[in-house]
Formats: sequence, C-alpha cells, structure tokens
Amino acid sequence: MTNSVLDLFNNENLAFVKVCAPMVRYSKLQYRKLVRMYDCNLCFTPMIMADSYIKSPKARNHEFQTDDEDRPLIVQFGANNSTDFISASELIIPHCDGVDLNCGCPQKWALQDGYGAHLLKNPEIIKDCVSQLRNRLPLNKTISVKLRILNNNRESVDLCRQIEAAGVSFITVHGRTPLQKKDPVNLECIKLINDSVNIPVIFNGGIKNLSDAIFKHNFTGCRGVMSATSILHNPGLFAGYDFTPVSAIENWLKIQHTNFFWFHHHLVFMCEHLLIKKDRIIFNNLKNANDVVSFLEEKFDIKNVLSSNRTLGKKLSATPGTYYQSITSNESIQETADLVDELSSLFC
Repeated sequence: MTNSVLDLFNNENLAFVKVCAPMVRYSKLQYRKLVRMYDCNLCFTPMIMADSYIKSPKARNHEFQTDDEDRPLIVQFGANNSTDFISASELIIPHCDGVDLNCGCPQKWALQDGYGAHLLKNPEIIKDCVSQLRNRLPLNKTISVKLRILNNNRESVDLCRQIEAAGVSFITVHGRTPLQKKDPVNLECIKLINDSVNIPVIFNGGIKNLSDAIFKHNFTGCRGVMSATSILHNPGLFAGYDFTPVSAIENWLKIQHTNFFWFHHHLVFMCEHLLIKKDRIIFNNLKNANDVVSFLEEKFDIKNVLSSNRTLGKKLSATPGTYYQSITSNESIQETADLVDELSSLFC
C-alpha cells in the first residue's frame, strides 16, 4: 500500500519537497491549485478547528474543499484533546492524504484555550493524539505535527523524539519559539532536530525565495522546505521566480472561484511587485470582480478569463468564531504591509 506523501520524501529525483504552508483563509483549494502549477509538491489546508468540524456540517462544507487533482494534500486541525482530533481526522481522511496537528499557533486565544503552541507544554496530549490515531488509520495515510521550537535546543530535540516515538509520519518545525515573531530562525536547532530523528523533517520559517529554500535545505538537511508569507506574495517561488509571474495572474483568473473577497485579496498580494504604487492603490480599492478582471486584462494583456469570475459575490466562505477574527473589516486596502504583519501571526 503506497503512501503518496512519504513517496515524495523518498523520491530521489527531488532535491527536497517544496511545501505550501497552512495559511488561515489563504491556503484554500483555489490557491493550492495555483501553487501546484509552479513546482509546489505538497500542500496543507488552513487550520480547521476540530471541534467545529465534528459538530457542524456547515463548518465542514465551508472549511474544506478539494478535488481529484488536489493531491497530495495534508489537512491541518487545531485540537486540544485527542477525542476531537481523532473524530475530525476520521471524518476527513478519505478525502486527503494525511492529517496534521497544529502545535505552533502562538496567538493569545489559542494559548488560552489550550490549542496550538500551548500543546508544547503538554506533550502527553500530542503523543496521545498521534498514537491513538495511528492505530486507526491505514498505512497509506500520514499523521504529522507542525510545531515551534522551545527555548532550549535539547528540549526541542527531546520533544521531537517523543513525538516520533508516538508514531508520527513526519514533522514540520518552525524555527522560532512561540514568543518570537520576526526574530532570526534558529537554523542550528532545526539541523539538530533533523539529525536526531529518523523521520522526515520539513523546515519552516522565513523562506524568502528559492535560493533561500535551497540554502536552508543544505544547511539543515531537512527533507522538505515550507513557505507561507513569501509564497502568498509569489506563487511562483518554488519555480524560481523572484516575484509573481504574469502567467500566475492569468492562471488565477482561469481558476473557478467562489467569492470576490479572497479572489481579490490574493491578487493584492500577488500584484504587489507588478504594479507601481499609483496603480496598486487603484487596484487594491476596486469593489467588484468585473472591475478587477478588466483592470488585469488591460494591464497585462490577459485573454480568456473564466467568465464566472466576473460576477463573484462578497459572501465569505468561512465560519465565524474566535479563530476567524476579522482583519479586513475595511475593504479599502491601499497598502498590504499592515495586512501582512497581521497575517504573519496567523500562519502557524
């Protein structure tokens, strides 16, 4: 029985596995389709709250969409107990290649409610989630954990070894502690972790471009490299583009979308380095899909846009709740810098 995710890590033709991070609101199906066109090998969904996913069919429909081409795919859950994690995982596993437990989210609400990085203080819960689910899933499905490092390198290594012993398939390590935001990534710690475990490790934290990803891979030896904020700005990052290629804008307009809000916001990020400031201000303040499409058609000479993308509505495709705090109550966005600062704390 083959495992498509582990096959990636074992593929000798890949220098390393190129991974799109779980990004709240943004690593949804449409964007996963786009980055896969530009040498991204593995994608994560945004974090889905396990308890909501179990209880609400509406949450299940809103927070998870996929199709036959959306593979390999890892679904990330936020959970603070093994019961919710296992129940949600069993519901979703037929539709993906693996599930991941978020142990890195540093937001205040997550720490207060026992989610994300709070689990680093409770490794028994992490191990219980992994070991119990491993016994219930077929071998062709993976179980992974995404975590941040601890203050001490050796403690970080010990935690990762404990998680490995519980039966995890691979781990993703963000090279900052839960209290660090823009501090330098601790390369030595991630290298030490990678050298100390016998499962694949994905490097995460501060990847700027393909050259940077190659450097971090070579330094740490990690089998995979994950990007979040940079790939949001540049879906062609793993294909070696320094900024968004115009072909990615064209492809984005040909993918079927579900609402104007996310359709436009992705374009705001992608066009940041393609438009001069005057044009960027105009574009970022457009209020409907037809104006957005027409602007891009004229600016980049794009043809054959999917007609339904001209009539997108503004209804958000996300369930309300603490995790989905509004960061865009004002639709007028003249610059993306402030928005990116807020988003960076959400990409756990």
